[in-house]
Amino acid sequence: MSPSPSPGRLRGHGGTHAVDVALHHGVDTMFTLSGGHVFPLYDGAVKPEPRMRLLDVRHEQTAVFAAEGIGKLTRRAGWAVLTAGPGVTNGVSGVTTAHFNGSPLVVLGGRAPDGRWGQGLLQELDQPPLLAPVTKSARTVHETAGIGAAVHEAFVLANTAHRGPVFLDIPMDRLYDQAEVEAPASAPAPDRTPDPDAVAAAARLIGEAERPLFVFGSDVWLDHAEQAALEVAEELGVPVITNGQGRGVLPGGHPLLVTRARGLAFGQADLVVVVGTPLDFRIGHGLFGGRDGAPLAKVVHIADSPGQIAAHLTLAASVAGDLSTILRGLGDTAAPGASVKAWRTQLAEANAAAVAADAEALDSDADPIHPARVYGELNRLLADDAVVIGDGGDFVSYAGKYVEPARPGNWLDPGPFGCLGTGMGYSIAARLARPSSQVVTLLGDGAAGFSLMDVDTLVRHGLPVVMVCGNNGIWGLEKAPMQMIYGYDVIAELAPQTRYDEVVRALGGGGELVTDPREIGPALRRAFDSGVPYLVNIATDPDNVYPRKTMGV
Repeated sequence: MSPSPSPGRLRGHGGTHAVDVALHHGVDTMFTLSGGHVFPLYDGAVKPEPRMRLLDVRHEQTAVFAAEGIGKLTRRAGWAVLTAGPGVTNGVSGVTTAHFNGSPLVVLGGRAPDGRWGQGLLQELDQPPLLAPVTKSARTVHETAGIGAAVHEAFVLANTAHRGPVFLDIPMDRLYDQAEVEAPASAPAPDRTPDPDAVAAAARLIGEAERPLFVFGSDVWLDHAEQAALEVAEELGVPVITNGQGRGVLPGGHPLLVTRARGLAFGQADLVVVVGTPLDFRIGHGLFGGRDGAPLAKVVHIADSPGQIAAHLTLAASVAGDLSTILRGLGDTAAPGASVKAWRTQLAEANAAAVAADAEALDSDADPIHPARVYGELNRLLADDAVVIGDGGDFVSYAGKYVEPARPGNWLDPGPFGCLGTGMGYSIAARLARPSSQVVTLLGDGAAGFSLMDVDTLVRHGLPVVMVCGNNGIWGLEKAPMQMIYGYDVIAELAPQTRYDEVVRALGGGGELVTDPREIGPALRRAFDSGVPYLVNIATDPDNVYPRKTMGV
């Protein structure tokens, strides 16, 4: 949502100033958990017209994950307001997740009053130094008259590429104090025009390559470049692998989408053009090629801002700037050679073979339930606009393999920070941002322990979500690797078939336990038809863990 017209003058207490500016930036919801240090912000939210929605949660991490989820889905910063001290520290993992994801987010923290600072006040803590390493900016606003300008600057900074979280805290007395000032004025957007010579160099490399490959990541979506990415892939005929919120840029089944042939593609490519995602552990740290005697691949890194270009390996070329402009420049000037057709066919055939090989697992009648069967049933029910949220390790790894979004921006997972507990916050955000879409949250039973109490928030605010829990009674990402390393495991067991569905029912939602693979589909249909937060708790086989080649370290 674009900023509304300037609010003119800011009047009243500091909380009103902050809310008026947030409304100007398109914010319609404040995610929070009640705390006295931030009461003026609540007062500012409920008195103006239009009012700002207050959505209160049961743990501050959920408030931050919900606000980050809004940023991911709408591509405009969400807003979390946290009370002082433990309210802020409870939100640090959420802020850090947004930092690693490049999600636009503004977090405003309460703070002990300036007037008696240093006297051992309740929750007296200098908070910005805790947040500084994982934010674009973290500071305290000490003047009521400066609150509006600081909040405005925070939203502008959070929404400017490379996007990310911004933290402010405001002493309690400054929030209660009165002031009248001119509203902050908007400044021109920064120039993000890419270097045309860098674009031309990348285009030449694509033209020279025999086996080129595109990788599209989350910033393709966040930078509004999804249409340009689809067009350049189709114009050039270059195969594509997606990750993060880049999933869906090429919809599932697209002939150029070869994610299921990922090993072959990464191993034999001679040029990999990585767009909008870091060269991190998820894509082998940018080391491609070398399979079956192939030489190492050249790498082109394309990012939304110069600070995101990889520095840990030698790149063949790099380009920073507006991603749509860069991609359209590649489409206009690159001319892949005739050999790309054979490469494209090779990968498409390998991808199709991998998809065909999935059929047995997706339809498995194994008892205990094979985790893949869950996704075989779910895929039959997902609409093209479904928002799918992954919060878990082993169970969600299966989702990454078997669930292919039909549209970009509709897949949410914790990202490279790997923080469990995002599920309920992202669920809240998805239901608000996409009120007519299916929202499906996939939980491992381990992840469920981090945030399931916030089903209460879904119930109280009337936010129906379908939750699917893969309940194998273990920490799957830890148990199997520890067995591999030591020949035994410790503290990797959870209680088998814990009734998380009964927890959801106790909180006012619906749910059921499924132990028979034939009952998965009917249970999912009941969940979609229920109109309430509904957990399908599926007892899966603890001996069937996701086969992985890396643990991300």
